[in-house]
Amino acid sequence: MLARPEKHRCIECGTPFGAVTFWYHQGDIHNGPAYWCDRGILCSPACSLAHNRKRVADGTLPDHPATNPFDI
Repeated sequence: MLARPEKHRCIECGTPFGAVTFWYHQGDIHNGPAYWCDRGILCSPACSLAHNRKRVADGTLPDHPATNPFDI
């Protein structure tokens, strides 16, 4: 049987949503990721900071907050 491909992964390190090391809003997976941006989700504060530093260096910071990628 084929493994199910993960739809959501950390855009910095590739950690899949649902992994033990993924940080969730209020610590509950049902609340969605704790960190995200306009380009995708981030698994931890470390990846969030690394992504922000890259965006600052590239000059690509957005001018408004990103919407929650899990809201429909």
